[in-house]
Amino acid sequence: MDSFLFQASVFLLAAVIAVPLAARLGLGSVLGYLLAGLAIGPGLGLVVNTVDIQHFAEFGVVMMLFIIGLELEPRALWDMRHRLIGLGGLQILLTTSAILAGGMALGLAWPTALAVGLALALSSTAIVLQTLNEKNLMQTNGGRSAFSVLLTQDIAVIPILVILPLLSIPAFISPGTFLQQTDDHAGNAHHAAMSLVEGLPGWGAALVTLAVIAAIILAGVYGARPLFRYIHAAHLPEMFTAVALLIVIGIAFLMMLVGLSPALGTFLAGVVLANSEFRHELESDIAPFKGLLLGLFFITVGAGIDIGSLLQEPLTILGLALAVILVKGAVLYGLGRAFGLRKRGLWLFTLGLAQAGEFGFVMISFGRQQSVFSADLGGRLLLIIAMTMLITPLLFLLFDYLNKGFSKIAESAEEDSIDEEGPVLIAGIGRFGQIVNRLVRSAGHKTVVLDHDIKTIQLIRRFGVKGFFGDPTRPELLHAAGIDSARVLVAALDDPKATTKLVAYARRIRPDIHIVARARDRTHVYALYQAGANDIVREMFDSSLRAGRYVLENVGMSEFEAAIAEETFYHHDRRTIRELAQLWDPSIPPAENAAYVARSKELERELETELYTALAERGKQDAA
Repeated sequence: MDSFLFQASVFLLAAVIAVPLAARLGLGSVLGYLLAGLAIGPGLGLVVNTVDIQHFAEFGVVMMLFIIGLELEPRALWDMRHRLIGLGGLQILLTTSAILAGGMALGLAWPTALAVGLALALSSTAIVLQTLNEKNLMQTNGGRSAFSVLLTQDIAVIPILVILPLLSIPAFISPGTFLQQTDDHAGNAHHAAMSLVEGLPGWGAALVTLAVIAAIILAGVYGARPLFRYIHAAHLPEMFTAVALLIVIGIAFLMMLVGLSPALGTFLAGVVLANSEFRHELESDIAPFKGLLLGLFFITVGAGIDIGSLLQEPLTILGLALAVILVKGAVLYGLGRAFGLRKRGLWLFTLGLAQAGEFGFVMISFGRQQSVFSADLGGRLLLIIAMTMLITPLLFLLFDYLNKGFSKIAESAEEDSIDEEGPVLIAGIGRFGQIVNRLVRSAGHKTVVLDHDIKTIQLIRRFGVKGFFGDPTRPELLHAAGIDSARVLVAALDDPKATTKLVAYARRIRPDIHIVARARDRTHVYALYQAGANDIVREMFDSSLRAGRYVLENVGMSEFEAAIAEETFYHHDRRTIRELAQLWDPSIPPAENAAYVARSKELERELETELYTALAERGKQDAA
């Protein structure tokens, strides 16, 4: 069955089943999509032709780069120039050279080995960027470096496609090969009849290309705002979606007319529109299409794997796929260290980019059309690329495992020897502990600061604040810091469990010490209350209370009335916390604790009564 509706239903059903299951197992959505493709393609044989669907789904990559461009200001892109040229350029050069040497060692002629190296040097923009965004790693040092390399690779696709026909092997060429038009999509993409540069001399093609790029930039700078204001005046939300799709599809088409990468063009447009007040509207309109098309792309990759060929020589194909990953990983690791990446960032950069990518499919298909590869070699290469992409989510799981190990070990330092004691011991010097420390020190009281994050300690030292690196929950470190003689302990760690552990230990060895503890939420307040904290401060409580007072002042209350409501709420909440802490049971979720829920409802009604009474008394005083 090759009905469009049937295949669409199969793809969506496979995604709905496999992706949530993979996400719940901690495998990530990308691996879920790939497994869904394997199930409906090689597994059940339900997909007849994935080539056309895959080319349609590649628009997910185009939309993804447009959204990433929206998040990058032109200045940020300029700041990346060293990584783009140095890190990205060297990665392509060194990886191509390594695979070239390996291919020649396996008996390939040097032109063929070079073509293989160029095709396999490029990584998967779709998988890597989707996973980085999914795991919130894009803004890390390793994530930014990986993005720089991917962007360089996208730019490099153009000269590589120019070079490939020059590497053709005469033995494979049949008469008229270079003159004949084929039905292959990759060939059509670069030799289409609708082209603004076909038949032009080199300088003419360059001028037309530059003119199109300049037109995109000028339209983004001067034409976007009037267009969006015009659409906004219609008060039709769907028109914003239509305009967003028009921008992406139109620019992609223009790029293809001049032989450039559509993804590169839309990325450029996104950067130009990054400072627009309509940026977030564009992003929210494009995001659903991007997610669905990327998922469809990953499914087609899984469905396109030739299980028959894989089963004929599984060890050879899998071995070559792992060899590609190891070669690329070795190059990436060396470059990462040379460019200053360490620990988490280095391993994210190395494992994230070690696969071959979707552009490899285009290049292999184009290379087969241009007689650069034989049909047999091209088929093997396509299978190797697909296998490396299938292995990539497992590499990200390996990074997650390594990352947990890094979290338990100091970045590159041993715990400090503490040579000071003071009346106030502050454990945790993040955004919460810093404010406490500044206030106490400014009032003339000495503090001893501990934190397990070496970067935070190094940062505060630059501003003249002395701090000691080490795990504040370790008893020997607490005793060295003066817990036996301190008057006040401030437990302000980021980890709620560690904070509770610290409070419980301090109360056990020092029943007389006053403990001020930072709580993440109401449930954490109860745990700290049972652990023995004297004063418990919820992270967001005071700021939220103040925001609520501002709301009351702007809906009709006077400043004094709003202040009364704020104070009444504050005292009621403190009393409520103490009472509900007696009913809280850590082994039962609060929503399933019947006594807790019942008393919470009663206390909420009491709050309404107290607020009404307090404001009514204020009204009587004003009347008197």
